[in-house]
Amino acid sequence: MTAIITRIGTNNNNTAGTYEADNELFLKTFAGETLAAFDEQHLMKGVFRERNITSGKSAQFIYTGKTDARYFQPGDKTDEGGARIPVGEQTVLIDDLLISSAVVYDLDEMKAHYEVRSEFAKQIGMALARECDSKLARTAILGARSANKITSLPGGTVIDAGATVISDGNVLAAAIFDAAQAMDDKDVPEEGRCCFLRPAQYYRLVRNLDSINTDWGGAGSYSDGTIMKIAGIEIKKYNRLPNQNFAPVAGENNVYAGDFSNTVGLVTHRDAVGTVKLMDMSMEQSGADYHIVNQSHLFVGKFAMGHTVLRPECSVEITSA
Repeated sequence: MTAIITRIGTNNNNTAGTYEADNELFLKTFAGETLAAFDEQHLMKGVFRERNITSGKSAQFIYTGKTDARYFQPGDKTDEGGARIPVGEQTVLIDDLLISSAVVYDLDEMKAHYEVRSEFAKQIGMALARECDSKLARTAILGARSANKITSLPGGTVIDAGATVISDGNVLAAAIFDAAQAMDDKDVPEEGRCCFLRPAQYYRLVRNLDSINTDWGGAGSYSDGTIMKIAGIEIKKYNRLPNQNFAPVAGENNVYAGDFSNTVGLVTHRDAVGTVKLMDMSMEQSGADYHIVNQSHLFVGKFAMGHTVLRPECSVEITSA
């Protein structure tokens, strides 16, 4: 009698005998773990504005300036005497396809005493998330250094807090208050503001008891090592804040290059940066032909998107020099 073997890689016992049918669920498991790792490690997900397109190489964000108000007098006409509202456009290009891949050799996988695919899936997702977050952070910081395309509106803000901001929680907290004031002065909405700090500076804020002292209106926990807000700005621990000089890279069709060696913190708002996605995060696995030739499985994670500055007045860079 022939043994009835449960093929755990098949979908609903679809034992068609083909490689794709016998391994259908294995592919989904790998892809699912990669996507989960990407979502978990994508720390700036949802922070800025996003648009999805189904075709094309770019998309436009339209934004407006300010107008004025005036008193109406009998005999006046409502369509006379007003100011023209300036309108601007920012085009976001799609960067080249960004990928991360892994090849698993069959024999090595059989010899291994541990399960390797889930770890590879996780690493692919994390690599893509790191790259996406790094570009978003650099774009927002470049916005803080930029003038506004609408000349009647203010540009970004750079706060030089001095060398002690790196190690002194009081100086850093004062710089965040200065950032809040700069945003207030430029009419940046309070809702949606957040501050990104490297772990070293984040924990210096926690150790600054005034920042979490509820008697002073602080929010956080010394025992848990957390701080919630300063000056109404949500504080986020972020180990991907750029700290080096980035040169342009082939495949980047938007501007991400700059020297971020002195960047200590980023205070920003969701209107600061625009992202356009042509292809969101997805996974592919090699088919039977590749496997026959290489006796290996190829896994590829990929996406195609781009980022650019929308409203520079919505970003503040805190520097040490």
